[in-house]
Amino acid sequence: MLLLVFNIVMLGWILFAKNKRRRSLLIGFGVSSIMMLLHGVIDGMRWPMIPAYIITALPLLIAASIWVRRDKKDEKRTGRKVQLLKRILATTMTVIYSAVAVALPLLLPVFTFEKPAGPYKIGTVTYDWTDQERDEIFTPDTNDKRQLMVQIWYPADAKAKGKTQAYHSDINVFAEGYSQMLNFPKLLFSSIGYVKTHAIVNVDISKEEPSYPVLLFSHGLTGNKMQNTFQVEQLVSQGYIVVGIDHTYSSTASIFPDGRVAPLMMPDITSIADLDKANAQWVEDIQFVLDQIEELAANDPDQRFTGRMDMDHVGMFGHSFGGATSMQVLMRDSRVKAALNMDGALYGELRIPEEGLNKPFMMMSADSSVENMKKTTEGSPIDMTKEVLPRFDHITKGGNYWMILKETTHISFTDFVLFSPLFQLMQGRDIQEGFNLINDYSQDFFDHYLKQQPFRLIEQHIGENSDFTLIKD
Repeated sequence: MLLLVFNIVMLGWILFAKNKRRRSLLIGFGVSSIMMLLHGVIDGMRWPMIPAYIITALPLLIAASIWVRRDKKDEKRTGRKVQLLKRILATTMTVIYSAVAVALPLLLPVFTFEKPAGPYKIGTVTYDWTDQERDEIFTPDTNDKRQLMVQIWYPADAKAKGKTQAYHSDINVFAEGYSQMLNFPKLLFSSIGYVKTHAIVNVDISKEEPSYPVLLFSHGLTGNKMQNTFQVEQLVSQGYIVVGIDHTYSSTASIFPDGRVAPLMMPDITSIADLDKANAQWVEDIQFVLDQIEELAANDPDQRFTGRMDMDHVGMFGHSFGGATSMQVLMRDSRVKAALNMDGALYGELRIPEEGLNKPFMMMSADSSVENMKKTTEGSPIDMTKEVLPRFDHITKGGNYWMILKETTHISFTDFVLFSPLFQLMQGRDIQEGFNLINDYSQDFFDHYLKQQPFRLIEQHIGENSDFTLIKD
């Protein structure tokens, strides 16, 4: 921003100031060049900034043309009207070009995540696990087994230091996935490659507590294990181990250690039964990862997690299709003690009994999603009103919770809303305010059921509130 502002001011000064000394012009150009160099080192050079880079050279070109004209003693004076027209044209082009130079990096920002509020720093490590008992149904090779990329975030010591992880390891691969997912040109997602997280790679786990509760995270259909970094980092900083899973071929992209890429393959959805069937594979993914985590907790070859994972207090949370998976796993697997579903329609083979789940469960929904479930969309293979909405009938039975956030959309529960201010305009509330609500109530839910701490928020705010409605039978 400093580079842009300085260049635009300097461009205006060259075009419109009456007295310009060569020394001042050269100093200004030098300062602009130094600022661009610093920007390249600190932020990284990227294509949305190309107009700003060009502005850095424009002052020198304009100054050179001014000096050439001054040195031509035999140059004929141009008429006043022609000079005025040139001045108007130069002003118009400067304003338009400057607007473009400012707009591009604003619309396609290198965003930052809020610093986690908890006492712990964040460590992370990645695993490549293959389930030899299951065939990969997305590939034609009958010998392929189900292979999953899994990332674990864990509390690190407050004095831990090391290299922080990039948001995405290979932005070219993920940009292709985002392009397919959102139907925008791949080029628009390149800035995301410069985004950093707060997670330190391969650092030691904190010794502050003997062990930490474990949370599994399942992304939305076409999403990825990094998509809720705003939430994962906050939970880890408060003393949780979070295990994120890429559901291979259903995620934005999966990149394996040998460089092989499993791209996004959208399933053919013609009915709600197709979604219920697809969800069964995700449930099996989670259960397999749970098996692997148990082995790590018992005997980690790297000795990082041996005895440090509290497998008696395991929870799960997910967004959209991953949220539906959270509820299905809660009903199927006794190892998962509590689950949170963020704006996921209740797909899957099992239904909530009339008496409720008999296990701690919390549903978070966007008010716009709830309204959409009450409407019938022509041409849709799924009748939301008749096929999906009835599945929510018993959601709060047995003392469970349904939190409906006001002025929010489906992507309000993910990092995707940070990708561009255009997504912010789609929200009815400030993005960070929404993130804070999700983080505060997620933590309160898991703190109560996995750490046996008293509620700080949930029970105190049952009913209608200014930012949300919280329902409990």
